[in-house]
Amino acid sequence: MSSVVRNQGSCVAIRAFSPSSSFNRCSHGSASSDGDGATCGRPAWIGKGLTCVCFKRKGVYEGICINLTPKQEERLKRLRHRMKVYFDGSRPDHQEALRALWSATYPGKDLHGLISDQWKEMGWQGRDPSTDFRGAGFISLENLLFFAKTFSTSFQILLKKQGGKRSAWEYPFAVAGVNITFMIMQMLDLDAMKPRTFIRSVFLQILSENEWAFDLLYCVAFVVMDKQWLERNATYMEFNEVLKSTRGQLERELLMDDVLRIEDMPSYNLLS
Repeated sequence: MSSVVRNQGSCVAIRAFSPSSSFNRCSHGSASSDGDGATCGRPAWIGKGLTCVCFKRKGVYEGICINLTPKQEERLKRLRHRMKVYFDGSRPDHQEALRALWSATYPGKDLHGLISDQWKEMGWQGRDPSTDFRGAGFISLENLLFFAKTFSTSFQILLKKQGGKRSAWEYPFAVAGVNITFMIMQMLDLDAMKPRTFIRSVFLQILSENEWAFDLLYCVAFVVMDKQWLERNATYMEFNEVLKSTRGQLERELLMDDVLRIEDMPSYNLLS
């Protein structure tokens, strides 16, 4: 269920995240006028799971505020921490994560070393995959590993480029995965001190229901990207355009009225 109500032109209440939620009129006052970041005051929860998003209208949304539950604050804190961890090839746990990715990707196939030409098979740019994590950090490795373990069939199909008519100049699988992580981080805008997008507010609601929402969204994003790649008959030079289109598709699905979990997204059904 989704509802919208305006109070004095300054406050919009959106997205009832529980089918049993009762909708109440926003009780905020009118917007303050102390600059571009003006809001209608203290944000609040309206009913059960309904986010009040406040803004000063100048043709675009300028200041969006959201009141987080303790669970959301804790899970956002953990996710932010994950996003800030750089890959460090000298750390034993990071080395082990790389080995785990190899084992999940190529079961039964021995890895000759953490620096090896074998990594190119997975779609890394060189012999040392650690150099490709710089854009998105350790969480991009965690995302790939989560995908490999949780949706192994889809992971292997994308890795081996088994679906559809493939391009002669395909995207490198692993490097594409790092780029997808970075795209999602930008889309959700979780590192910003103040909320700036509705997508972020929606995602935080979903995160409160499932701590692995970011990783699940990553898996959905990867299959959506590959589907759009095939539909466009794209080549590697068009990868950024495909990634941009993928982001748009994810945003549209996250804002659907009946999407309360990542599993509710229509494109989640592409995973196997």
